Amino acid sequence: MRLLLIEDDDILGEGLRDYLRAEGHGVDWCRRLADAAAYRGEPYDGLLVDWQLPDGSGLDWLREQRHRGDTTPALMLTARDRLSDRIQGLDSGADDYLVKPFAPEELAARLRAITRRVSGGTAARRRFGEVEIDLAARSATVGGVPADLTAREWAVLEALVLRAGRIVAKTDLERLVLGFESELASNALEVHVSALRRKLGRELIDTVRGLGYRVGVPQ
Repeated sequence: MRLLLIEDDDILGEGLRDYLRAEGHGVDWCRRLADAAAYRGEPYDGLLVDWQLPDGSGLDWLREQRHRGDTTPALMLTARDRLSDRIQGLDSGADDYLVKPFAPEELAARLRAITRRVSGGTAARRRFGEVEIDLAARSATVGGVPADLTAREWAVLEALVLRAGRIVAKTDLERLVLGFESELASNALEVHVSALRRKLGRELIDTVRGLGYRVGVPQ
């Protein structure tokens, strides 16, 4: 998943960014709402938003995103633990609400839960011929046999599966996998796609010449 993290605490922000990247997610981290404006229009699979930020309310920012028609799943991060705060956060557009302090493993689990809900529960499992992909469990099998994917290979596969049936441009796929702060070697994406085809079958990922990559609509 490509995630936008808005968190002004340097220790927490850096820790979450590094943990989530190690899990195979692409993370763009900013400390202020003004910085988040630079990412407007970017394709994200999830938003991680602190409520109280130096230049405003993350909750107000999220409410504005919803008014703009942005339906990206969002997780509110905050030290505010009253019932009325949780209700306000969820009613303002957050899909989940996590009270600080929390373990990064719990945040990752809640992201997986959001994926299941947004996907419609069992739809988190997608089948493409002999290939079955479980977005929540972050796993793939071929004919029932688990495929051994690296974190980066999974990130590429997940980005394509979440956009099944659509062509994803190479530059967009690179940003979905890594975000802006890291760079892939010039042929790294092709290497990962080649590895996925070797492990999952050449039919899964189509190359649309001059445009990008695509996986078909799941069965």
